[in-house]
This record gives sequence, C-alpha cells and structure tokens, in this order.
Amino acid sequence: MKRMYLVAGAVFVLDQLSKLYVLSVLNVDRHDVDVFPPFLTFRMAWNYGINFGLFSGHAGWTRWLLIGIALAISAWVAWWMRREPRPLARVSGGLLIGGALGNVVDRLLYGAVADFLNMSCCGIDNPYSFNIADIAIFVGAAGLILFTGERKKTP
Repeated sequence: MKRMYLVAGAVFVLDQLSKLYVLSVLNVDRHDVDVFPPFLTFRMAWNYGINFGLFSGHAGWTRWLLIGIALAISAWVAWWMRREPRPLARVSGGLLIGGALGNVVDRLLYGAVADFLNMSCCGIDNPYSFNIADIAIFVGAAGLILFTGERKKTP
C-alpha cells in the first residue's frame, strides 16, 4: 500500500506543479507556447466537463458531481488495492488516484480542469489538450485492467 500512496503523491505533486508553472510562469492562459512544434505545444484549455469536454454545458452542477465521482472512485481503488498483492497493480492504482485528485483540486480551485498539453502530428491539428493527471489516469486504468484479476492456470 505504501507504494501506491507514494505514486499517488508523486503524480499529484507533479501534476499541480506543472499546472502552476504553465499558468504562473509561462502564462499559457494568454498565449500558446511551442515546445517541440508541431508535436508538443502548451495550449490552455479549461475543461468544465469530462473527456473531450463532454457535459461541459452544465458547469455548475457537473463540477460538484465530477468531484464526487472522482473522490468515490479514488476511495474505491484505494480500498480495492488493500488486497492486491501485485506491485504493478498498486502502482497503477496510485497513478489513477494521484491523477484523479489532481483534477479534483483543479475543479475546487478554478472551477474547471486545467489542460495544457497539446500534441499534433503529420498535418493533423489536434484541437484537444490534456494534462499530466489525465495521462496518469489513463495509464493507471490500463494498468488496473492488465495487472489485476485472476490469472488463468495453464494445464
């Protein structure tokens, strides 16, 4: 369990520090910053909904609903991982929890999730941005799928 909480804490701190830097030092809220164009650009997007801005039209009540869902899922994953012996499963749980809590803090502080990483390639201009918490949630969820569950016994 210690490993899960360390990973969650590291993801949370990295996510919050990156957002603080991008908003306060680089002022990405006012202009885009080309990091490695066109592959990586810091482009600010305030996400009031869930993935790709879904349900963002109801910012007032969805903010609190999404905070509640993220906290409930985080608590459930922490409870689930108490009995999980596999280290990679616990690391995955930590990634998911740290990312979810990072986005919860954004919703509490700003009313929306601060997304700033934008990646495009090969003539395709990607209109969507994401953040470190989103990456951690995705990788953590994939890891929970891959590294949990009963192993099939081979004859």
